[in-house]
Amino acid sequence: MSAQCDYSFGIEEEFFLVRPHSRLLATQVPTRLLKRARAELGDSIESELLQAQIEIASPVQCDIAQARRQLGELRRGLSALAHEHGLALLAAGTHPLGQWREQSPTDKPRYRQLVEDFQIVARRSQVCGLHVHVQLPDGVDRVQAMNRAMPWLPLLLALSTSSPFWDRSNSGLMSYRQAMYDEWPRTGIPDFFAGQAEYDAFADLLVRAGAISDAGSLWWAIRPSPNFPTVELRIADACTHLDDSLAIAALFRCLMRHIARHPAPAPPCDAGTRRLIDENRWRAKRSGLQAEFFDAQGRVEPALAQLRRLRELVAEDAAALDCTAALAHLDTIAERGTSAHTQLAIYREQRQAGASRNTALKAVVDWLLRATVPAADASSRVPATATH
Repeated sequence: MSAQCDYSFGIEEEFFLVRPHSRLLATQVPTRLLKRARAELGDSIESELLQAQIEIASPVQCDIAQARRQLGELRRGLSALAHEHGLALLAAGTHPLGQWREQSPTDKPRYRQLVEDFQIVARRSQVCGLHVHVQLPDGVDRVQAMNRAMPWLPLLLALSTSSPFWDRSNSGLMSYRQAMYDEWPRTGIPDFFAGQAEYDAFADLLVRAGAISDAGSLWWAIRPSPNFPTVELRIADACTHLDDSLAIAALFRCLMRHIARHPAPAPPCDAGTRRLIDENRWRAKRSGLQAEFFDAQGRVEPALAQLRRLRELVAEDAAALDCTAALAHLDTIAERGTSAHTQLAIYREQRQAGASRNTALKAVVDWLLRATVPAADASSRVPATATH
């Protein structure tokens, strides 16, 4: 990954493919859909582990406004092609009506091997995420930069939560995706490696032991990308609203610039450092933006207060990267909540009105479909509320 600009970035968004009338996940997706999407929309379209999942990976970006235009076009283009195959596009960390037992893996050697290796863990992996890559200047150790970014990961998760439902039930969490993803090995908050050399040595050890085939199987919440010269954010849920994805990507990009511009010794670490961040990650996946985080001194800070502090920290970087407008959308997320908040509000409203659980969940799916591609052609729209 490279571009003629500082701190170039890329965004990967994962989606579910849904049958609009039943609101259920597709169980068999025609291979011609992916082939046609790649032919018409380019290599930005990728398959995922399950047939009901598909990914948009943006080209390398230098400008957040350009990224918005391109990703918006890709969402609309993929949605239109899906509609021609009787399907619709849905962006969320989990599908409210999804049932993993009904899903089929994508028929590719890599995915067949994942299912063989991880069995039920792979078959249950009915989740979608948002990944953001940021390229750092030459000479900046990606792992040391990653270490300094890690205390902010729970906040970035809280801003993205979109997976309150699992197996047709209210999970009680704002990000059940994170809880489900914890079933996989080598996920969650990574350890504090001294630098890229130590990280690479650990990856090489796992390869020699036959535990992994390459560093791409280190699926941590943040990592040095094994394929690009970037730091890759992986903790976020898939965002229903494109502008939410862009705001989180812009915030992470600004944070990485701030870290690169302000060299500092490695943060002090002890036995509790990673555990503390993981405790805050739990609070984020349980409560989202209502979480209260704490530090090594026991000081408590509400998520929204931490967001204000981070925005003040990176204000100069936002101006330099022309990200100020994109970051302003964080105010919208703070005021209206994330996708998880809206999903839960719709569900509760429907249930209070006497709707069955399935009918209420269909109403949630209807909103997700409309919000994922708000400019979709009317012929692909679904009803405003569930009626059957």
